Amino acid sequence: MSFPILKDKVTIVTGAAMGMGEATARLFAQSGAKVVVADFNTEKGKAVADSIVADGGDAFFVQVDISDSAQVERMVAATVERYGRLDGAVNNAALTPDDKFVAEFDEDYWDRLIAVDLKGTALCMKYEIRQLLAQGDGGSIVNISSVSGFRPQPGNIAYVAAKHGVVGMPKVAALEYGSQNIRVNNVAPGAIDTPMLRGALEQFGFDPAEYAKQLSLLGRFGQAEEIAQASMWLVSDAASYVSGTTIHADGGYTAM
Repeated sequence: MSFPILKDKVTIVTGAAMGMGEATARLFAQSGAKVVVADFNTEKGKAVADSIVADGGDAFFVQVDISDSAQVERMVAATVERYGRLDGAVNNAALTPDDKFVAEFDEDYWDRLIAVDLKGTALCMKYEIRQLLAQGDGGSIVNISSVSGFRPQPGNIAYVAAKHGVVGMPKVAALEYGSQNIRVNNVAPGAIDTPMLRGALEQFGFDPAEYAKQLSLLGRFGQAEEIAQASMWLVSDAASYVSGTTIHADGGYTAM
């Protein structure tokens, strides 16, 4: 489902080369937004941006490692250079969850995952908010957290720690910048049918059909487009009185 709810809004979507980020970038473009497809993967990111343009949307690709402050700053600068402003962002980029119990966790992967999933999300907020403040007319930022920020699973302490941290970030930013009409929220997806999830299930030897029943009251995995819908609403003016909160898009998992 799409309609011009984001008409002419300039938006950044990180991690937009695949999965939920790609679905979000495509839906935003279909809904009238000008979309910056931001990702570490140049080949796949360019392909998504080119496909959006071929379908009649307005998009371009920016290569970025969100754990690097200078690159994130350049991402926002490139957005403003191209479109003249920024209206909203979905900070979706993240690494695949780790796969070791606490007594065995990989310290190198901990450092990299925390740098991307936690620090990287904070860096995106930092430079996006700076631009919104400079413009002076508000905007909306959405971070993608996870059910793991509320109901952790065993074997992924780094991912759980990062996503718990992401849950708290919009609360701080909402307090600090609400008076400037800058809204910041979370979407916490449950088990979403993405390449990342499929890879994790294969890695742990889980049967997708059976595992879906354990992770959703609806008995199925969510679709990337369903997360994109939640982000679209939060970025849009339809959510103009919503800030500092989390939408649980998890098929009822956190209520189980």
